[in-house]
Amino acid sequence: MAREKVTEHYDVVIIGGGPAGLSAAIYTGRARLNTLLLEKALIGGLATYTNEIANYPGFPTAPKGEEITNLMKEQAKNMGVDFKLTAVTSVDLKGEEKIVETFRNKYIAKAVIIATGGRSRTTGAENEEKFLFDKGISFCATCDAAANTGKHVVVIGSGDAAIEEGMFLTKFADKVTVSVMHDYPKMDCNEIAKEAAFSNPKMEFVWNSVVSRFEGNDHLETVVLKNIKNGDEIPLVSDSCFEFIGYLPNSELFEDQLTLTRQKYITVNEKKETELEGVFAIGDVTDKYLKQIATAVGDGAIAGTVAERYIAEKEFFDTKIMQSEKTGMIYVYNAIDAPSREFLGTIEAIEKSHNGNIAVSRIDTYKSNGLALMLKVEQVPAIVIVKEGKISEKIYALDEVAIKNAL
Repeated sequence: MAREKVTEHYDVVIIGGGPAGLSAAIYTGRARLNTLLLEKALIGGLATYTNEIANYPGFPTAPKGEEITNLMKEQAKNMGVDFKLTAVTSVDLKGEEKIVETFRNKYIAKAVIIATGGRSRTTGAENEEKFLFDKGISFCATCDAAANTGKHVVVIGSGDAAIEEGMFLTKFADKVTVSVMHDYPKMDCNEIAKEAAFSNPKMEFVWNSVVSRFEGNDHLETVVLKNIKNGDEIPLVSDSCFEFIGYLPNSELFEDQLTLTRQKYITVNEKKETELEGVFAIGDVTDKYLKQIATAVGDGAIAGTVAERYIAEKEFFDTKIMQSEKTGMIYVYNAIDAPSREFLGTIEAIEKSHNGNIAVSRIDTYKSNGLALMLKVEQVPAIVIVKEGKISEKIYALDEVAIKNAL
């Protein structure tokens, strides 16, 4: 007999415990929202594997990634955030109540913030897993370039990211060898990057090559390439290998819930809102230009703040606007529009004329358009009439007579 899952209720459930999720948790926790953060592996995400973070503001000594993320976790815990190390097995985000399930529990939330991140595409070559992250194989030149000062590094890939990151590595390393799977001079990057790479004296290229295997003891020592035309092996003694062959967002869980891009990223607007009300996505699972701790933390700050406002507006919408005790009149306007602002006097006069028998709400979309979206108002100004807890009419004109007739 299957064990019944324990159901728990939260204001916010955050899926993913990397810098983006931790940042969002700090903001929602500080707003005194009952917040749960779920992480299937390691709090801090991929950032915890980085030996030195030299470009995160406020840390001049270039600490390890886990030092920064541990501080974030401690801060979130101090804000009252609950943490649970468990994998999410399914979600249902389309309803008013958001359902997030793990193997043993069902969590029901008012809002969900997706911060599941992603992972770099790997070569699948022999011994690769042995040297991932801090043992010689890296995926971030910005993070690890300084640690390779004066050394020889190998770059896998010839796309824009590979060549641009490889160029950055030449500022520190003595030599950068690029493995390109195409014939000379074909590369996958743009022509400007290609010309710059060819003219850089520190960059060399091994054409028609892919990785065969990685060798070393506790740390990477040799990258063995293979010529794809004749099968010859090309051993390169190397201190580090940087792989830039693509990125895979961890979005599989949401394929039947949200519309994804062709590359499987979650699409969001500037407020980190998805197409589903009350569902937000942040960090590397979204399609963004720069994937860094600093940008992830910024995403979390935005989503945490917007989620707080969404929950407050939703509560106001349910209890005040859609109340059923009285006929409701909701005036949706923009305060910077002079005619709309001046019509506030007419709204007040109509309210007074009904001697408290109607419930009047004023919604200024200049501050936030969340309530207008919930009302499905197509344009402002607008007057929405609510009767018995349901919208009965929408008036898109500042017409006092039409409003009085609708009431």
